[in-house]
Amino acid sequence: MPRLAFRSSPPCLAAPLLALLLTGLPAAALADECPAPGQWQHHGQAADAAALLADLAERRVVLLGEQHERLAHHRWQLHTLAGLHAHEPRMAIGLEMLPREAQPVLDAWVAGELDEAGFLAESDWLGSWGYDPDAYLPILHFARMQRIPLLALNVTPALRQRIAEEGWEAIPPEERHAITPPTSASEGYREALAEVYANHPSAEDPEAGLERFVAAQLVWDRAMAQGLADASADTPLVVGLMGRGHVTYGHGVPHQLADLGIEQTATLLPWSAEESCTPPAGIADALFILGDETPFEPAEPQRLGVLIGTAEGGVRVMSVMEESLAESLGLRRDDLITEAAGRPLRRPGELTDLVRRQTPGTVLPLTVSRDGEREELLARFPLRNGTP
Repeated sequence: MPRLAFRSSPPCLAAPLLALLLTGLPAAALADECPAPGQWQHHGQAADAAALLADLAERRVVLLGEQHERLAHHRWQLHTLAGLHAHEPRMAIGLEMLPREAQPVLDAWVAGELDEAGFLAESDWLGSWGYDPDAYLPILHFARMQRIPLLALNVTPALRQRIAEEGWEAIPPEERHAITPPTSASEGYREALAEVYANHPSAEDPEAGLERFVAAQLVWDRAMAQGLADASADTPLVVGLMGRGHVTYGHGVPHQLADLGIEQTATLLPWSAEESCTPPAGIADALFILGDETPFEPAEPQRLGVLIGTAEGGVRVMSVMEESLAESLGLRRDDLITEAAGRPLRRPGELTDLVRRQTPGTVLPLTVSRDGEREELLARFPLRNGTP
């Protein structure tokens, strides 16, 4: 789902969709005391970690939701994976982060044939995903040390868009990795997606645009669900890592797994008191309560304030956030950013990474094509707390 920051379109729906799903909670839903950090909650009650993880390890598929930019979420995922692995070492880990084409690279990584630099280059991590690989590398190293198979669950944005626009029957099965058409979105999921789309409408007919938006999301959910379901046929436990908007309330991937006949599933989320002391009922099967991890999170990455998507010859500006650096530069919808720091751009993730790594006070040259005219812009990133 879109978010107004540098990210490919459509990126994961987790942050904006979850915010919409959590609005409107009555004040009575908040408890006087928040659950203590470090404990698991199951059906609103504190749960014994050992007993809970033992039970979860007997499921066919377990989904660990995340906010991609939250380092604490990835640390929680690593700890949870280690706990599940202790109960069921015959497990596999599925990743939203990479498309099916990256599977040979994941196999080579687990086999110890690639170092970090080789893995990131051959998997095209920055082009395919764009989020900081340092947040994910501890999980990847854990999988390699334990020889746990890693599964590429996603499909490329190009295939996702093609299916959404042309329809499933127009694309031969071998060109869509034999992924089957998804079951329809539940009413609650569709309503949530419609609200997200309303915040970032396209220039085309709104109704037609919404249908393509929902269709693209269902492609994403179905691809991940089928990858997990296929792996569970001969692996006792498959754990999927993905944005939590694909997981909450049983929408998204759990809904598609049920359609594929996979009923023994569980959804897990990290939760912090800053969201609310009492999580909404049914948001997940179990929650792990985080403390205040703010002092241990990396600094907020630099942002330009645009939504970007793939395009021929660069990356396309889909929308510009108000009062953002992008707006001050004069960037507009449909601008094509062809180069950054003198480097030609192929995918949104490359620009995302360049922007995120900028030091406050530095300047990033951008080359923009608009209506056939080439323009050079200088994006100067602001100082923080008066220091560069």
